[in-house]
Parts: sequence; C-alpha cells; structure tokens
Amino acid sequence: MIFSANDPGLSDSLLDKALGKLILSASGWRGVFAADGNEESAAGDISPVHSLIAAAAAGVFADYLKKTIPAPRVIVGMDTRPTGPAIADAIIRALLVLGCRVQYVSITAAPEIMAFARRGTSDGFVYISASHNPIGHNGLKFGRTDGGVLPGSEALPIIEEFRRRMALGDRIPQAMGLINRANTKALEEVYAETGRVKQEAYQAYLDFTREVNAGTASGQEEGILGIISRNIRDRPLGAAIDFNGSARSLTIDKEFFSSLGLKVHAMNDKPGEIAHRIIPEGESLEPCRLFLEEVHARDPSVLLGVVPDCDGDRGNLVFWDDARNKARALEAQEVFALACVSELAHLVWTGELSYDNRGNALQKAAVAINDPTSMRIDRIAQAFDVSVFRAEVGEANVVGLARKLREQGYVVRILGEGSAGGNITHPSAVRDPINTMLSLIKLLTIRSEGERKGFFELWCDLSDQAETYHPDFSLADIIAALPAFISTGTSTPEAMLQVKTTDHGLLKSRYQKVFLRDWEEKKESLLSRYGITAWEAAAYNGMEEKRGISDFSTAGRGGLKISFINKAGHKAACIWMRGSATEPVFRVMADVGGSDRRIERALIEWQRKMVSEADNYLGA
Repeated sequence: MIFSANDPGLSDSLLDKALGKLILSASGWRGVFAADGNEESAAGDISPVHSLIAAAAAGVFADYLKKTIPAPRVIVGMDTRPTGPAIADAIIRALLVLGCRVQYVSITAAPEIMAFARRGTSDGFVYISASHNPIGHNGLKFGRTDGGVLPGSEALPIIEEFRRRMALGDRIPQAMGLINRANTKALEEVYAETGRVKQEAYQAYLDFTREVNAGTASGQEEGILGIISRNIRDRPLGAAIDFNGSARSLTIDKEFFSSLGLKVHAMNDKPGEIAHRIIPEGESLEPCRLFLEEVHARDPSVLLGVVPDCDGDRGNLVFWDDARNKARALEAQEVFALACVSELAHLVWTGELSYDNRGNALQKAAVAINDPTSMRIDRIAQAFDVSVFRAEVGEANVVGLARKLREQGYVVRILGEGSAGGNITHPSAVRDPINTMLSLIKLLTIRSEGERKGFFELWCDLSDQAETYHPDFSLADIIAALPAFISTGTSTPEAMLQVKTTDHGLLKSRYQKVFLRDWEEKKESLLSRYGITAWEAAAYNGMEEKRGISDFSTAGRGGLKISFINKAGHKAACIWMRGSATEPVFRVMADVGGSDRRIERALIEWQRKMVSEADNYLGA
C-alpha cells in the first residue's frame, strides 16, 4: 500500500465527502468503509481516502499515548468484516512510523482484545469494528489497559484532535506519509508474529473469563465453576451457538463451555461467512431458534442458544420453552433482567451481600445501567435492596458510572445496557456473551442443596414469591417469576425515526411544547385508562442523570425520558428518546409495567407522533 499525490482517489473533495459520512463518538467511530459505498457490501477494498482516515486516526491515538509513554505498545485487532485487513494495514503502518511497538492479533472478539490489553504487556489497543452495523460498515474503538474502551473524557479530546487535523491544508500529505514511510521489514515482522500474538490473546481471555466467574461462597472451597461442572454432570445441559461468521468463531467459546461439561453445537462457525443480518435481535435470532429446536429434538438437554454480533461483545439468546414446547427468542430486556437476577443472587449466595433481620442490606450494592433499560431492573433491584443508577446510552458511560460508584463504596457486580441485551460482569468492563450465558447457566445449575438455597430460590424468597419455587424448575419458570414489563425493542421499526433537526436540544425544546399540550388534552384519559396521575422528566448526559428537569433541552444530544406516575406514587411507564451516536437514526422507546402490550403500543405511537411533530414544528 503506497500512495502517490497524483492518485485520482485522493482529493480534498473525496476526503471531505468521506469525513462527512463518518460518525465519531465515544462509543466508536463508524462509517461505510467499503469502496463501493454500499453498506451491505461484502467487498474488502476500501478507498484511498478511507486508508488516509484510518492512518490519521491511528496517528492521533499514537500521539495521545506518547504524551506519557515514549514508545507505546499498541495491540491492533479486528472483527470479521471484509474491510478489516485493509484498515488494519493502514493503522499498523501509521503506528510504526510514529514509533509504536505493534502487536497484531488479526481477528479477535472485542472482549478478547480487551482482556489481552489488561495483561500489562501493552499500553493500549485499536479495535477495528462497526459492532452490529451492516457488513459494509466499519469503524474504530480505542482503549488502554483497564479492559474497556476509552471513557468519554478521553475519547472526545481524541475526536476533536482528529477533526482539527482533518481541517488542515496539509492533511492529505501528512496522512500519506504515515502510510508510505512505514519500514517494510518492521511491517513484515509484525505480520509474522500474528499467530503467536493471537494465542497470547486467546489465553489471556480464557484466564480472565475464569477469573470473572470463579467466585466462591464464604466458607466453601469449591468455586462456582466447579459447582456448575458437578451439577451439569448430574443434570446435563447443552447450548447451540450461531456464530454468524463473527469474531467469536475464533475465540474461547467452544473450549470454555466444553470445559464446564456443556454440550456445544455450533452453526455458521467459519470466520467471515456472515450468513444473516449482524444485529442479534429479531429476525437474526430465527436461524438459531430453528437450530435449537433441531438439536433439542435429538438431545433434550440442549436448552440454550446464543447469537453474537460481529465483534462478539453482544449476544442475545434463545431458549427451549418447555411451557410452550418450542424454542423462542428472548427479548434483549429479558436477557438483561435474567442476568441481573442471577448476578445479584450471586452476591447473596457468596455472602458479599447480606441482610439484617428486617431484610435491609448490610452492604451498599448497586446496578449501573443506561437510560432506556427497562424499569423492570428497578423492581428486581428493590427485591435485593440494591440501588439503581442510570447513565446515557453508551458502554463507556455505564462502565464509567460503575467505576464512580465503586469509588463511593458500592459493590457493583453487574452493569450494562438492558436495551441492547447482554451484561457486563465485574471485573470485566465490556459486554460479553459468555458472561451472559453463564448468568443463565448459574440460574439453572446452582440449585438449592440442603439448607443452602440456590440462585432461583433466593430470588423467589427475596421477591416475595416463595410459593412459586419448586425444585424441578426450568428457565421458563424463572422468566415467569420476573416482574412483568413490556418494552419497545431497539431494532423494531417503531423504535427508529429519521429527523431533520440537527440541533437535538432544540428538537427537545419543541417536543416539550408538544408534550405539555398533549398532556393537558390526554391526562384525564391517561388517568382513567392507565391510572397515570403525573409525570417526571429526566435528562441523561454522559454519566449524569438529572431528574425533575423543567427544561427538556437540558438533555441536548443525550437521552430524555418522561416517566409516568400512578395513583400509588410509583413509576408505572415511561417514554424515551435519543439520537444514536453510531447510526443515522433517532431512537424512541416505551416501557410499561404489566403484560398489556396495548399500553406499550399506545405510548410508542404517541411518542413517535410527538417527536415527528417537534421535528416539523412551525410554532413560535
């Protein structure tokens, strides 16, 4: 890859066009990198200007590290998108030119590269991925050695510096130099070491996953993983995995689950052969659901299925529902709710969370979540006497909030973005389908033994449902014992809007006028039909939650939530909005307590109507 100033693909106009379509946020940099511009393209070529963008981004990150480390050690990895190798080559060249020592892991799941970075043999990482976006997209994530992506406080200055450099008159020759001046021998050495580096990353991830999940109960020598293995021997359990050609097809899943005694059945496990839509929601879960039914017919112990996204930090589940005698997909909010029940029960089971004789928790514990996570989590946390704190959408925001809470003395074992499914289990700082699967596996396998209550019985007792517990429970029984809530799925058509207003603070100010007018018109029917008596607005920006706001524009580009209060003074439903930082869509949601989907449908339809009116607002 050598570029010339006379290359017809290198011009200021082409670069400006590519930059204009790039989405830059603390959650990741995203854009269509495929040279043909098709977001569904399976081609591996990228345009010359996208090579320059990748090199310039690497240059900004290298200079950021070099402020404190003269010759930083940087890991570079990617998911299985076709454009990954071309982007990686530009990044590796730029890092070498700037004096970095590069370790190239090639295809790696996001949790794997982050576990590898934690080991202390590097100073940071660049991960090439567009997460759940379509195959023609790609992007970048940056991180240090804490096991997660950079927090907003560090990511945003890097974005601003990138923008500054991309506005300079010499931006093209500067970025070209980062690619063309790379030492050929040094580049060859980096590629020659890829196999060894991949094995190191794989082992680091395997070791860290065992660390995250190897908790031991107070006074008990056998760890949780040992108990899971022993109980699976007595009560066999299996799982179906639809890798969908993702980066998880080359990581620890099969080895780790098999080591616990789980019978693993895989499909679409050849890296890069992406068989269906990447986002693991809705129709993307159907192939795994059908595969689970097929495998379950041969082996009734196979009860769980999982589908990851392309970078493998997100995965949603299907399960064998014995109550319906068929497999069905779990909604993202259901998955996170089950993980919360499991990981909070884990704290009780290990003795990290205990209670006085009145049922009050003796330790400060909390769950950190994003703003559109269902209020179902508040009900679950209330049963455990655990606090709930919310941040704006974005994994970095939730991870940062959890760290802040730990500094304040809270035990925060579980955190995450319930609206997207999956969970982050401390000390991990990234979503991981393995940890999500283990949360459900613990619920199914750590059962009551003698006087010691298992995870599900602990939940039944603490949630005042002791009578629903029976020793031969199934996952369907656990799901039935969750607080009843209905939430708009993030990938459903109802959850997405296109808005023209680029100033989202202005949009929300207009929305406030529409909402206040509609509230006056609808409040009597809302009271008579749904028992709603009042509302409260909250804004979410970064790690900050502001409740009871009177000016909706306070939310800016962050999340805005309207919670509806019932006659008993409890929050019974909510509507929410936020423009995506990684996709060109404006997201909306409704979340409703109970099992009447008609209420959720009415609220999301109302929310969509109000946002659309605000977007086209012509009033003063």
